[in-house]
Amino acid sequence: MGRITIGLMSALAVVAVVALGGWYFLFRDHAPPPVSLDSALQVAAASSTATAGGAATTANTAAGGSASAAANDSGTSELAGTWELVADGQSFVGYRVEEELASIGATTAVGRTTAVSGTLAFDGSEITEVTVEADVTQLTSDRSMRDNALRRQALETSKYGTATFALTEPIAIADDVASGAAVSANAIGDLTLHGVTRSVTIRIEGQLVDGKVVVVGSLDIAFADFDIEQPSAASVLSVEDHGTIEVQLIFQPA
Repeated sequence: MGRITIGLMSALAVVAVVALGGWYFLFRDHAPPPVSLDSALQVAAASSTATAGGAATTANTAAGGSASAAANDSGTSELAGTWELVADGQSFVGYRVEEELASIGATTAVGRTTAVSGTLAFDGSEITEVTVEADVTQLTSDRSMRDNALRRQALETSKYGTATFALTEPIAIADDVASGAAVSANAIGDLTLHGVTRSVTIRIEGQLVDGKVVVVGSLDIAFADFDIEQPSAASVLSVEDHGTIEVQLIFQPA
């Protein structure tokens, strides 16, 4: 009897470990962390290293190096002109929403699209123009069921396939940005989402490094402001009525 009891206990222990492991790998929250300038700079550094194929680029980027010696000598004047998003899939626009799923519990839904285009115009002292366009039909999260649902509900991406932002007020830039100093600013502009356009203020951080302008930002929105209805499904117990738009943008001279 003792051996049988020990055997049953051992079997139960194995089942418990397997079940716990299955829960961890299948149901744990897979949401990536919120956008941050440090993370974006690492992405830009990796991209620069892959392009240049040398360790010198990595070292310069990690140290927050300048775009060029000329820019260091003459302030921001050498940086004036038009910049465009680097076409390497490292820029993205996305959302972050808290939800509760049946049999899983509270989780963070994060979806992102790298199908993004945009330009930035700088006159030497101010950013005078920024336009960003995202193909939200390509928003991808860790759950295909969620992505498919957004085509018909909430964002209704099958109907409103594009989200845009256009700067409406210039952003003053300090001279030390040419040396690779990080800057923070408010980007005021028109956000068009789900077919609705609203004036918004996005808090952004940016840094010039290795000839690229790296920008991250986030904006909390109420769904009702953009006529977005909360999605519903048998597996979804609740979804908050607000969320966060996140952007990571990497520009290079056009």
